[in-house]
Amino acid sequence: MSVQADKAPRRSLGSFIASQIELVGGWSAALGALLIIVICLAALLAPWVAPFDPVATDFRARLKPPSWAHWMGTDQAGRDIMSRLIWGARASLKVSFGAAVIGTLLGVSLGLAAARFRGGIVDNLIMRTVDAIASIPLLIWAIAVIGTIGPVPIVLGPITLQNEDKLLMLIGVLYLPMMTRVTYTVASAEKMADYVKARVLQGVSQGRIMLGDVLPNCLSPIIVQVTFLIAVGLIVEAAVSFIGLGVQPPRPSWGTMLADARPYILGPEWWLSFFPGLVISLTVIGFNLLGDGLREAADPRRMAHGA
Repeated sequence: MSVQADKAPRRSLGSFIASQIELVGGWSAALGALLIIVICLAALLAPWVAPFDPVATDFRARLKPPSWAHWMGTDQAGRDIMSRLIWGARASLKVSFGAAVIGTLLGVSLGLAAARFRGGIVDNLIMRTVDAIASIPLLIWAIAVIGTIGPVPIVLGPITLQNEDKLLMLIGVLYLPMMTRVTYTVASAEKMADYVKARVLQGVSQGRIMLGDVLPNCLSPIIVQVTFLIAVGLIVEAAVSFIGLGVQPPRPSWGTMLADARPYILGPEWWLSFFPGLVISLTVIGFNLLGDGLREAADPRRMAHGA
């Protein structure tokens, strides 16, 4: 009599991938991450994947519709639109990612400090300052400040600040209200938890508790907020470049490409505005889908239900 050994059921590759996608927020988050990865790789590999020089003009090929030679057509100066979109992704992503990093570092620091001294003078000073900054819309701040400073580069010794450098620093500072409020809200709730009280009884300093215990438990909502801030930064950079205060010609930028297409928007040259608008929309949608997926994955009610 033969005895058949029990074998553990094998999972197919498809089911494994599906389970991992569900773990990080579902298919929508995976689609968002895929869009972001493709666009970021195109920006990083621009010298190798862009078929043409983004600033080289060829007036014999001006305003050519999409074809095998130019997949997305050419603009009024004969420049390849696809190449300009790939190179323009560098400026747009640099501003959005750089601003998110600056805003996160400053906002998280101020949010933790306000939560540490909750109810005191430091708390009121930080939060009232944040409220004052948030009282004026971000885009108005960006246009007013960059318009006052001017789009010309600023030389600080060996460092030259291009217009996108000034823009990303400004947007990063203007992200303070959002990041400070998110951090302050979550950190204040965590500070009242039993494990924090136990750490206090153990004699651990408040600073170590806030950085070593409270901050790690605040990372999920902070990361979700960062994805939305990157999407906002893309829109702000495109809007500022659209009115001529962002990336300066002849360097390509998604916003400047839309601005260049304004005279042709009602004409037959549909590709001039269609492809830049499509790329901006897809990138913003990608970050929003990823943010929504991460928010669902970090939802305690979802995790409790799954358990």
